[in-house]
Amino acid sequence: MTPGRRYDEDDVRIRPNRRGSRPRTKERPRHADAVPARVVVVDRGRSTCLVEGTDGGHLVTAMRARELGRTGVVVGDEVALVGDTSGRADTLARIVRIDERRTVLRRTADDTDPVERVVVANADQLVVVAAVADPEPRARLVDRFLVAAYDAGMDPLLCLTKGDLRDAREVLSTWAPLGLDAVVTSRGEGGIVGLDAVRERLHGRTSVLVGHSGVGKSTLVNALVPDADRATGSVNAVTGRGRHTSTSMAAMLLPDGGWIIDTPGIRSFGLAHVDPERVLGAFADLRDGEQECPRGCTHDEEECALDAWVAAGRAGSAGPERLASLRRLLATLRGEREPDMQRGRDREDQSSPLQ
Repeated sequence: MTPGRRYDEDDVRIRPNRRGSRPRTKERPRHADAVPARVVVVDRGRSTCLVEGTDGGHLVTAMRARELGRTGVVVGDEVALVGDTSGRADTLARIVRIDERRTVLRRTADDTDPVERVVVANADQLVVVAAVADPEPRARLVDRFLVAAYDAGMDPLLCLTKGDLRDAREVLSTWAPLGLDAVVTSRGEGGIVGLDAVRERLHGRTSVLVGHSGVGKSTLVNALVPDADRATGSVNAVTGRGRHTSTSMAAMLLPDGGWIIDTPGIRSFGLAHVDPERVLGAFADLRDGEQECPRGCTHDEEECALDAWVAAGRAGSAGPERLASLRRLLATLRGEREPDMQRGRDREDQSSPLQ
């Protein structure tokens, strides 16, 4: 610095405004030229989207636009894309809009976690896959899936695999009072026996397959979609539990029409977000009997009016069994244990084995 020099405004340096001079506005661009697509895979912040066309469609990799804020993108979402939607290698589009979801399958980490996580969007059928043996069916986990289906407004379908190892009627009797639609598959020399019945129920629908590891879910998907190439595994001979094979969720187009969404094997399914009234709403034959219940009734107490409703025959001949099933589901929702459930079989007792 030169001694005695006087400074003026020419010596002051002003940093340029790096945020730009464009005035801020709350109006978001309309993106009228956005391309509609369906999200089929979400992996580490990037979404693989199917853009349908006359040639059968092509896949586009996309990132969520900043203008969407914290809105998450999940498999099954119907979205709008801008940018490079050609699907060529090393190209990236932007998801600028997520259409309103018709259904949402949700879960929480456990029964005390207030944060719900969206698993899948826009599915109309929940296919609960369980093996009749090897590994043993876990009734409490199946019940949790059913509660989640009722809460989401999805039709539940029970799919029992490995029917060649045990009489499936013994397992089906557990859920017979619910009137669930059910299919049974078994392993044969020529492939999976009973696969046509599964195809019939999946045709034209968007179905989510859920189940714990080792039940044959990926094997079923590979049979339904020959080029799916989902990883398959075996059951641990020591623990009796399946090994995790599929590690990502993926939506696949069925050859005869419809979609299936395969999910990784699940050992726990929190239901902290579910309103018990949503579960009761799935029991049309019992719902009207609730009108006489005391306020705040949990439907598992002496004052519950459902007992008198069933005793009067107003719920039909299957009323007692249906009421017992309802109470079992509500106990599952409250995180209560059943007396005959063995301790310590799985994390948080959410997937205890069928006794």
